[in-house]
Amino acid sequence: MPLLQITARKTGLTLPPLSGVPVQDTAPLSPEKAIAAALAALPPDAPVVVLVHGRGYAPGIPGKDPHSLIFAPHPLRPEPRFLSWPRRLGFALPGANHRVAARGLCIGFGWEGRGDIWTATRNADRAAQMLARLAQMIRRAAPGRSIDLIGHSLGARVILGAVPLLGEGALGRLFLLAGADFASRAEAALATPAGRGAEFFNITSRENDLYDLLYERSQFPLRGAPAIGRGLPGRAQNWVDIQIDNDLTRARLAALGFALPPPRLRICHWSVYLRPGIFRLYRALLHDRQRLTLAQLRSCLDHPGDGRWSRLLSPPSPRLALARSAAAGRQGDIASEVRSGRAQPSPGSCQ
Repeated sequence: MPLLQITARKTGLTLPPLSGVPVQDTAPLSPEKAIAAALAALPPDAPVVVLVHGRGYAPGIPGKDPHSLIFAPHPLRPEPRFLSWPRRLGFALPGANHRVAARGLCIGFGWEGRGDIWTATRNADRAAQMLARLAQMIRRAAPGRSIDLIGHSLGARVILGAVPLLGEGALGRLFLLAGADFASRAEAALATPAGRGAEFFNITSRENDLYDLLYERSQFPLRGAPAIGRGLPGRAQNWVDIQIDNDLTRARLAALGFALPPPRLRICHWSVYLRPGIFRLYRALLHDRQRLTLAQLRSCLDHPGDGRWSRLLSPPSPRLALARSAAAGRQGDIASEVRSGRAQPSPGSCQ
């Protein structure tokens, strides 16, 4: 049972129909019992990962249900944006002979994300309480396990809102993908018992600048405050910003064995999970964390990223063009070293 689907309702957490959970006709499993049964079948070191979608999705609504789209092994809609997160993360591989259960438990967390940005943000804050309740269920069933969380857009706000509601050691690795939230809320989460023990991977791209600006301007009383897409200056040791469209970042990730192509678009809210190769990085961070530590990533990627609107500069400023040229040259040097055998990039080393 590598994949569970759980929905946050006003009345609590539910298992949606056709969730893939075996139930008895007379006594269907509750979410807590389904979680306990799934965890009982896992090795003690297998990860438990909760996926959190962003605005626009709504469980149970045809065409908008995340459980039949990005959280499904095979999305029901063929558009490129609706690729399977569980499958790309290694939890829903095809074929009966794959030992997918041993890879861990993946939980798709659905919440009501429809409406304008203000309505969706209020719903995200309510969903944060339900996400914390889900994490507490997991901890009751397996007290020694930490929980990894992956959220896109407002899903990152759901995650950051849940962190302060949890205790020390509850959380492992947290992935904030083009997060629609503020640096001040991230700093508050980092200062909590659960936040101090977690590892935060803030995945950003200058392709998301317009969305960041609109979110910053929409939210009162934090209107004008910086979004986490601009990074976290003076960040804690358990936080790393990864700007996936920065040339130097791409060069150093390539040296670690995770090549990402340059961005094709100037504006895109979904490149943090649509960029070819990006799920290979996330998969390694989940399943091979001993070889790819946060400290290693910080040492490799701790450099100033591109400034806001750099993707929209046309033509780029001379300084930006020079930086890009230097970074591209460094990436070519790394590639030459790899081809000649002088460098062996693998998770755990940084050229």
